[in-house]
Amino acid sequence: MHKLETLLDAFEVQQMLGSLNKTVRGLVIDSRKATKDTLFFAWKGSQLDGHRFIGSAIENGASVIVCEKIPDEPKEAVTYLKVEDTLSVIGPIASMWYGYPSRSMKVVGVTGTNGKTSVCTLLFDLFRSLGYKVGLLSTVENKINDEIIPSTHTTPDPVSIQALLEQMNSSGCDYVFMEVSSHSVHQKRIAGIEFDGALFTNISRDHLDYHETFKEYINAKKAFFDGLSSQAFALVNKDDKRHEVMVQNCAGARKTFSMREMADFRAVLQSNSLHGLEMKIDDREFYSPMVGDYNASNLLAAYATAVLLEQDVVEVLTHLSGFKGAKGRFEIYRSVDGPIGIVDYAHTPDALDNVLKAIKDANVSEGKIITVVGCGGDRDKGKRPMMAKIAVDLSAQVILTSDNPRSEHPSDILEDMMQGVSIEEEDRILIIEDRGAAIKTACKLGKKNDIILVAGKGHENYQEIRGERKHFDDAEELKKHLKI
Repeated sequence: MHKLETLLDAFEVQQMLGSLNKTVRGLVIDSRKATKDTLFFAWKGSQLDGHRFIGSAIENGASVIVCEKIPDEPKEAVTYLKVEDTLSVIGPIASMWYGYPSRSMKVVGVTGTNGKTSVCTLLFDLFRSLGYKVGLLSTVENKINDEIIPSTHTTPDPVSIQALLEQMNSSGCDYVFMEVSSHSVHQKRIAGIEFDGALFTNISRDHLDYHETFKEYINAKKAFFDGLSSQAFALVNKDDKRHEVMVQNCAGARKTFSMREMADFRAVLQSNSLHGLEMKIDDREFYSPMVGDYNASNLLAAYATAVLLEQDVVEVLTHLSGFKGAKGRFEIYRSVDGPIGIVDYAHTPDALDNVLKAIKDANVSEGKIITVVGCGGDRDKGKRPMMAKIAVDLSAQVILTSDNPRSEHPSDILEDMMQGVSIEEEDRILIIEDRGAAIKTACKLGKKNDIILVAGKGHENYQEIRGERKHFDDAEELKKHLKI
């Protein structure tokens, strides 16, 4: 509960209509959730114009409206605050509302096409094991120390995220590690958060259904670094050719990490098998049960971040060596006499390429690779043939199946995927729309030492079909049919 006039310190108002002598009892971005004396934010989005719902919010009790256009027939008892861009002010207002929680903790954001969840999870587990109280905001789950809070978006809306940060602060958290998606930057969901550090993992094709061009996607990621203060650090992956673009307008301290060349933080991969990684990090021997050179890079990123946060190098490496990574990221399931199963979230061309190459590099027994993969509906169609082509190029057998078809028919998605495959390669492809049947078939085809990759959904425990979410878990299906 705040006096309206005190909230005005958080943003610039172009026009005011109505009394400022009011008490605000809550902030809402959904008119249906408005109650007595709440403040409702209205903005014009790409799909819907929130100004259409101002009347509904007022009917439900909202007494203050922050908007980009004051209604032609304003209500006498309501206060209207016109701003240039509503999305830009939600975060700062919410931050003030909750007492500027990010100022009391060390907050580090991780962005990139791949690796966000893995790096954030590694950092959360690492700092918990170092004895700190820690918050996590990720695709898989949000956590406050050992309490799990279900996650619905990579980054929640600005009001929800400030509420979460306040919970973390009230729980005594010293550090917060959060995924920062391109959507959240573009939609200003992270506005009002004072970051102590930002980390860039890599960038490749993704979310072009939203950003339309790769350049716009890059610019959305870059904007995260543009907004850092001079007191923050910006840690970027030197192995990605766009690392310099990310920080070219960044005021923070620029640091680099690399698996290939000289950098502020350097690692060399010595061996990679399905039993783990052996590597040198800053000339210190290091072992991890995680698999793949991309996970070696994720481990290096987590290490570098911890060092920049002034943690002891030896302690950091000791604790990191025991972690297995995030749920749904290269999770291995070993049957007694049958094939090895792997579940991975790889849902972009680059991620699928990375995980299949990691399997090939680690596949010392040289069993055949069987890949089960699909593509999501109502998303970037351009990546569909690319995904199929990568799967065929790096697998002995491919089963194309449903992912989350959403409003599209699975057969249409599969037809798009097949455009990336030549006639000569079609004999190595099976098309099985039902994902459960596809996984079952892969398990029947697999022999001892073969490797079955089930890609695309990872930690997700549902399929979204025709607007309905139905329970489905790749790991459950794989374990059932491998008889684990």
